Amino acid sequence: MSKVQGLNKQFTERDVNRMRNLIQGKHGEKVGQSVGYAKHDKDYKEGDVWEVDGRKWTIKEGIKQNITKLDKAKKAHIMPIFCPNCGSKMHTDLDKPYYNIHKKCFNCVVEFEHHLKVAGLYEAYESKIINSEIDNFVNEFKAYIEAELVLSNKGFITEQGDVESWVGAPNKSRVLEGLNKTIEHLNSLKK
Repeated sequence: MSKVQGLNKQFTERDVNRMRNLIQGKHGEKVGQSVGYAKHDKDYKEGDVWEVDGRKWTIKEGIKQNITKLDKAKKAHIMPIFCPNCGSKMHTDLDKPYYNIHKKCFNCVVEFEHHLKVAGLYEAYESKIINSEIDNFVNEFKAYIEAELVLSNKGFITEQGDVESWVGAPNKSRVLEGLNKTIEHLNSLKK
């Protein structure tokens, strides 16, 4: 009933050479010659940095990678697989917040804080952390209020697309007075 059909297609010498190269692991080998434009390729080594069309490139661990302005931020945000301090495996849920602050795993932070408590230095350490958080919040809040005071609110566009002109502006002296009271209150929370 069923006939075994032979291979209808004939293989060229180029096809045979290509298959032979693939089997031997020579994936990039050429099997023929072509005529035309050949782009000049430079061979780069590990760690070389070059620029093509306004973009910087490098080779890291054998892989060609683009160098961007955010590489340092990416490197700071990515948590390693193993703790740099003790070498144990990092656990994403538990260790991520502690790595972002202390650059070590949860267990290393607990051990560090334990040694501070034994030495009687933990209260100073804790107050330093709390005070730095309050100072950062005060600086960000002050920058936000100053940026909002610079904005103009003379005209707004409604949902229908009409431009409405509004009269009035925030009372800058009252806003700055409230800002100063808030900063005083936040500074009173410092230890």
